[in-house]
Amino acid sequence: MFRFLLKAFPTLSLLALGFMLSQTASVAEVPLRDGEKMKFRVSWGIFRHAGELTIEANRVTAQDTDHLRITTTAASDGIVKVFYPFVATSEAYFDPITGLLLHANDVSEKKNEVTRQTLTLDYEQRIAAYVNETDPEKSTDIKMPEGNPMDLMMSLVQTRDWDMKPGDKRDALILFDDEFYELTIYADRYEKLRTSYGKFKTLVLIPKMEKTEPKGMFKRGSTVELWLSQEQQRLPVKIEVKMKVGVGIMTLIEHQQAEPLNEVHRPKPEELTADESLKSGISSN
Repeated sequence: MFRFLLKAFPTLSLLALGFMLSQTASVAEVPLRDGEKMKFRVSWGIFRHAGELTIEANRVTAQDTDHLRITTTAASDGIVKVFYPFVATSEAYFDPITGLLLHANDVSEKKNEVTRQTLTLDYEQRIAAYVNETDPEKSTDIKMPEGNPMDLMMSLVQTRDWDMKPGDKRDALILFDDEFYELTIYADRYEKLRTSYGKFKTLVLIPKMEKTEPKGMFKRGSTVELWLSQEQQRLPVKIEVKMKVGVGIMTLIEHQQAEPLNEVHRPKPEELTADESLKSGISSN
């Protein structure tokens, strides 16, 4: 179940990450800026240090095309790591101007099992090409509904750019592995919160699945709440998932601000991998 918590939040399928725009949509909102980094501690039940999750964004250039690369790393920690060793790294490449997700790759390892998967988006055909390199039979082309899909974690982080107050709601399209989830995120209440990172006035946001028949974690009765600070940077300082088997909590423990004038990093040829191929500019080996 700890694996489910890490995968549901951390984007172990950053393949899911998608700021996909409809043909008439405006520029997408990118949840992290160039040079920005967030680090979360994951707790589960009695295990206060069950794992860590780090998200960071950097602008890179390949073949004279700029991209915003968002890297997510999640791993079990402490006593949980002894019984359930788990680590995953995801990389997603976005157009820094439009916010469009172009390509993403994900590698996860638990014990001796390694999983590799990729996602490439075709906006003209509105098709997401999902490739499971570990289990090719699961590879498929997914029809994309209207909206700007991304994974649950990035969707929650993105709410920092929404101007919401209690009583407001906004739809979000979530892609988890090879399935889409249509959620509605409700602004529930203001609440004061103290964590190891500081004291905050927060807005509590609750995503619900009500436009379609609930599935996945929502079908099983799980609930998610986000505490979004109302200070200038509007940081996601706490995320909580309640499931029948326990409660998982992610708490922000470190934040590195974006560098407005970051110089674009141009990776050397040996830094690029085959998984970084995408038709918009990163060629495949």
